Amino acid sequence: MSKLRGATAIVGIGQTPYYKRGTSPEPELKLCLRAIVAACEDCGIEPQEIDGFISYAAERNDAQKLMSALGTKEVKFAALTWIHGGGIPGALSIAASAIIAGQADVVVVYRSMAESTSQRLRVAVAQNDTAAQYLVNGLESPAQILALRSQRMLEKHGVPRETMQAMAQAAYYHARNNPLAYGRKTVLDDATYANARKIAEPFNLFDCSRENDGACAAIVVSAERAKHLKKTPAYILSAPMGTLEGGGALEENIRPYSMAGQLGVARRMWAESGYQPKDVDVLQVYQNMTGLGVGSLIDHGFCTAESAGELIQFDNLIAPSGKLPVNTSGGDLAEGFIHGMGLVAEAVRQLRGDSCNQVPNAKLSLMTGGPGDTMTSTALVGTAETL
Repeated sequence: MSKLRGATAIVGIGQTPYYKRGTSPEPELKLCLRAIVAACEDCGIEPQEIDGFISYAAERNDAQKLMSALGTKEVKFAALTWIHGGGIPGALSIAASAIIAGQADVVVVYRSMAESTSQRLRVAVAQNDTAAQYLVNGLESPAQILALRSQRMLEKHGVPRETMQAMAQAAYYHARNNPLAYGRKTVLDDATYANARKIAEPFNLFDCSRENDGACAAIVVSAERAKHLKKTPAYILSAPMGTLEGGGALEENIRPYSMAGQLGVARRMWAESGYQPKDVDVLQVYQNMTGLGVGSLIDHGFCTAESAGELIQFDNLIAPSGKLPVNTSGGDLAEGFIHGMGLVAEAVRQLRGDSCNQVPNAKLSLMTGGPGDTMTSTALVGTAETL
């Protein structure tokens, strides 16, 4: 078993509202501070006690910008993972590692986005991170690039197109019970889904996440300290990040090729945690596009390409009665998209028992990060009973 297993826990979570991109009444920095302070209030830790700061993607609100407003006594550790959506939940691994190594005691993991402060996400990604082989062929948006992998999943591997629809409909179904969800007013019935405008084959509008302004933060401490705080801890059992040979800038050449590029991190996560897919109660699947969400379930071993159509059906994906409840807050598609950070908060809520779409007696909550990204990550968190 990994030294990381159960040594740390997420004890506080904080979120701002989700806004339509470009409409936040406050800049990124203020949104970020609001989320961090809310996470501290959630667990009863004073903001001044935070001594570690971790984020990912194109986060611009680094420790030195945050510490004066938070009243930070001392920054002992700070880090940023290079990857976008693939960086969460891998950032939790960095936080846990810093605590285990004695480099920090109270670490905040966070992500904040506001278009009025920085560039529109798809522009920033295209300019800074998209591989040249895509750009020279006119592929510059994530939807276009990830459509290639999803189309291959459907055509070569025979995964039914209906699985993507089921993932989208489950997300919007859950969002309707979530007062914070940006997509809570959308009723995604069959006709609405079928008639939605096309984005990039095989994606239509509801297969794609929206870009939102907003912020989310999570406080991580040692397992020992977690016992004495206000809320039920979500113990980090495993949170690997990485990519296999042929990944990175080579992208579609990853070996062995998989639906979401997550075979390596999934294998490590199951080995480190000591659990298997059948043990998981609820999933928060990073889903900037539905095809990658389907691929993530396959890569993690919840089904095969051949059996995906049997498992990935609407009735199986919804709480509280589904066999495999997925994205119970609405997820990236229907709650809001800030590079997947909201999935961390919902994974914790499920273990506390206070989700808006609660899975009965949830003990193990899985969250995946950035399927199809140049590097990716995944994590399993659990209650004290799972240690």
